[in-house]
Amino acid sequence: MLKSITTAALASSLLIALGSAASAASLQDMTKNSSDWVMPTGNYANWRYSELDKINKDNVSKMVPAWSFSTGVLRGHEGNPLVIGDTMYVHTPFPNLVYALDLKNDATIKWKYEPKQDPNVIPVMCCDTVNRGVAYAPADGDRPALVILDQADTTLVALNADTGEVVWSVKNGDPSKGETGTAAPQVVKDKVLVGISGGEFGVRGRMTAYSLADGKEVWKAYSTGPDKEMLIDPEKTTELGKPVGKDSSVKTWEGDQWQIGGGATWGWTAYDPDLNLVYYGTGNPSTWNPAQRPGDNKWSMTINARDADTGEAKWVYQMTPHDEWDYDGVNEMLLADVSVDGKDHKALVHFDRNGFAYTLDRESGELLVAEKYDPAVNWATKVDMDKSSKTYGRPLVVDQYSTEHNGEDVNTTGVCPAALGTKDQQPSAYSPDTKLFYVPTNHVCMDYEPFRVAYTAGQPYVGATLSMYPAPNSHGGMGNFIAWDAGKGKIVWSLPEQFSVWSGALATKGGIVFYGTLEGYLKAVDAKTGDELFKYKTPSGIIGNVMTYEQGGKQMVGILSGIGGWAGIGLAAGLTDPNAGLGAVGGYAALSKYTALGGQLTVFTVPDQTASK
Repeated sequence: MLKSITTAALASSLLIALGSAASAASLQDMTKNSSDWVMPTGNYANWRYSELDKINKDNVSKMVPAWSFSTGVLRGHEGNPLVIGDTMYVHTPFPNLVYALDLKNDATIKWKYEPKQDPNVIPVMCCDTVNRGVAYAPADGDRPALVILDQADTTLVALNADTGEVVWSVKNGDPSKGETGTAAPQVVKDKVLVGISGGEFGVRGRMTAYSLADGKEVWKAYSTGPDKEMLIDPEKTTELGKPVGKDSSVKTWEGDQWQIGGGATWGWTAYDPDLNLVYYGTGNPSTWNPAQRPGDNKWSMTINARDADTGEAKWVYQMTPHDEWDYDGVNEMLLADVSVDGKDHKALVHFDRNGFAYTLDRESGELLVAEKYDPAVNWATKVDMDKSSKTYGRPLVVDQYSTEHNGEDVNTTGVCPAALGTKDQQPSAYSPDTKLFYVPTNHVCMDYEPFRVAYTAGQPYVGATLSMYPAPNSHGGMGNFIAWDAGKGKIVWSLPEQFSVWSGALATKGGIVFYGTLEGYLKAVDAKTGDELFKYKTPSGIIGNVMTYEQGGKQMVGILSGIGGWAGIGLAAGLTDPNAGLGAVGGYAALSKYTALGGQLTVFTVPDQTASK
């Protein structure tokens, strides 16, 4: 497989000494080669940014399809391909096929991995049979380069990147309990990190690190429970600068509810090599009926900063204590230098489902900015930023939109955002050129009626009925694509969309930002102004993430289309009950007029390319 690594990446990787840190250093170095796309989010900081500029704001209007590839699967296609040298790795939803395509030979199939999975896993996949991508680990000593896949049935499998043969595999969960795999793994140093899905089935969330050498477990950090099992030191782990204290999780649950407390970890993982910290979010507490789980329900809905080697938590921050609306906290963490009130910070920026955009100091966990990134957000007035206040760092909840305050079997209406959040898993982008963050958003509100539900392993543990609709008194659509100033906590520009923007964004040095729409359009806009420069309708709705690479001296842009995911679950699964799909079917019913099922990779280029001036 080393033959397929670009010369620049190979030369720099050979400068790195072999040892436990060899994989991390060489993978980190490989991200500097813009010709490739070696991680799902582009780099460890989750920027989704490329230095390539042969396609730019001056010529992107001339972009045309160069080639396409059918995946052979008709469900929601989230995530994006990877490109290493002359090989592209493409993944699919269940049954989680992986293709290696030869980019120098008309994208012919070098190998195909087709796992044999029990289809009974499909009914316990919450919001479509999606998968968010594979990870790549460069060769290390006798170990070949690996492509790592988290299968729906929770099998974590490492494939020989050159042949597709299984090098090792390990079981990361138990689908009979509602545990499934949908996340893109993250390779950090000599380990691969992977979370677990299943918050709607009462799973106990966790992040697990496995050895790249043989798949053996290195550490496991639970989202809820005793300090030891959460890898929390009650005196050293902090929240907002103060030690969390003994039993910080279990004392915020009634009895042993933490054992079925949710806090799933199916989002994205960032890594700061200088601090040796990994960052990720935990999801909603189980059940969705808040009356059944009194307390703050820590540490669901929480940003975690953990030592990459040991998993020990350095700091945590819970964004939505005692969640009453299913505002998962798993969205990506973007690591960038941000100036706040004239002071520069090594920052972490997070656009949470709850509608607030957070800027924190990623070394200390200090909360710097917390502002609404959609003016429709109404469930809380603000996040308390007064450090002397007893409610410092907490959202100030509006009783009218509190599902607990209004009670069980009461329909709380007009809550904004809806349960799928102002943004779900679709990853944002950051441009070091403009210093702006580009965020695909949902502009959706809901009615929410909680009801009492009993826990049975492997059965839905939701306890709420939802309906969704566009935010009222607005542009009438269900989405916006925005540019965000994380230092000021302000929207710089906003583009309305008819449906939620469920696609991951891409920013480039060419001064443009790409994103896809649920109708199926790939769009390019000016990074500074938001002016639309290009659009093209692909065969199916886009919930995949835009990526770019260089091949044969030309910049290429790739996108997976295939309607599905939570927003498109009605089409993907053939559902018609408006309250089905956890409330999404009715809200997105009109999608059927604009797109249909598909599974395709489309790669674009500009025929005559000149680097931007």
